[in-house]
Amino acid sequence: MDHIDHILIVDDDREISELVSGYLKKNGLRVTVAADGRHMRSFLETDSVDLIVLDIMMPGDDGLVLCRELRAGKHKATPILMLTARTDETDRIVGLEMGADDYLAKPFAARELLARIKAILRRTRMLPPNLQITEVGQLLTFGDWQLDTTGRHLLDREGTAIALSGAEYRLLRVFVDHPQRVLNRDQLLNLTQGREAELFDRSIDLLVSRLRQRLGDDAREPAYIKTVRSEGYVLAMPVEISELRQ
Repeated sequence: MDHIDHILIVDDDREISELVSGYLKKNGLRVTVAADGRHMRSFLETDSVDLIVLDIMMPGDDGLVLCRELRAGKHKATPILMLTARTDETDRIVGLEMGADDYLAKPFAARELLARIKAILRRTRMLPPNLQITEVGQLLTFGDWQLDTTGRHLLDREGTAIALSGAEYRLLRVFVDHPQRVLNRDQLLNLTQGREAELFDRSIDLLVSRLRQRLGDDAREPAYIKTVRSEGYVLAMPVEISELRQ
């Protein structure tokens, strides 16, 4: 029996939830709706889902609090699509920094939500060809850091593992697969999120900032991920590839 993707919608707006739920079901998805964080937690105690659509503006614990909670718990690998107010860029920034995989601004068309869901599921299950992980795990060494392609985390000079969100890992993997090559924002978005940039889309800039923090990079004079004015970003370090020992 073919797997039917299960989507959990966490939104206190009953009308929107019902409309979206009906549309997604018509397009072959299984959908569960939770009105708030309490219902979300109760459901996830006994069930698992393939993706969570999480609204930021809710009574009680808002979407940002719930996103942080999910990323710290047993559902840390479950993709999250945040729903934000169109005019509130701060929420989008914080959502991405807390580990959301993507965001969609309200109001939105149901077909756009479906397209985003499918894109997130596709890229979390099968990386683009140039990012696919070989059967043998690899350690990608650059400067004082190593990227473990099996554990999907960073290792510092002492071998301490530093966790990465899914979005952070995909972006860093693009950089280490294309070292010392300038990549523009459209290329980075396409390779990591499978979509084109929207007007004033800052998601790549935010993730670069997040990665710099992980790498201990000085934002004013970064040693690893440098900004190339009017062009994009570049991983300034050469990369050495070695087979991961079991």
